[in-house]
Amino acid sequence: MSAAEERQVSSRVVTLPNLLSMLRLALVPVFLVLLIRGEDSWALLVLVVASASDFLDGFLARRFDQVTRLGQLLDPAADRLYIFAALLGLASRDLVPWWIVLVVVGRDVFLLGLGVVLANFGFGPLPVHQLGKLATFCLFYALPMIMLGQAFPMLAWWSGPVGWAFGIWGAFLYWWAGIIYAIEAARVIRLSRVKSSSRSDTLEE
Repeated sequence: MSAAEERQVSSRVVTLPNLLSMLRLALVPVFLVLLIRGEDSWALLVLVVASASDFLDGFLARRFDQVTRLGQLLDPAADRLYIFAALLGLASRDLVPWWIVLVVVGRDVFLLGLGVVLANFGFGPLPVHQLGKLATFCLFYALPMIMLGQAFPMLAWWSGPVGWAFGIWGAFLYWWAGIIYAIEAARVIRLSRVKSSSRSDTLEE
């Protein structure tokens, strides 16, 4: 993020984009309950509304200079929660295997651990990698494709294979991005230690 973009990020909480993001978060449990109950058409409708609000809040934030720190936290959090909800709902109905749930959730637990390690060395979260964004995109659209085949069986012949292709590729990229984050975290910590060692040597001299 450039210095100009950094200055445009505000600490405001009550903005229209943030309210839309909060609405999207509030719909997560509704989406999960509908999915578990097998009401796939309604679950898809909730997901469409959530996706539309995601696009709209991003557009409004940029159009009216309402990019906020809270919004930057809420947007990726909402995406991940919808992915988790879709995985849990579909796995509870044996429509996707539980190992996929463990793969996706395990990667985020892994990154959470990396964040704790970085925080212990005085660093904040690492910038989002483009590969991580691509992985999230694949997963975010894979699961609705699988749901589409459940809601409309006549479409399952193509939505199922497309959904699984996106899902498996997304899970692979998800972990690939996680490994890149781990390598970058190790590099940042190593450089920090080298600088600290250099300063200590200078002070001793």
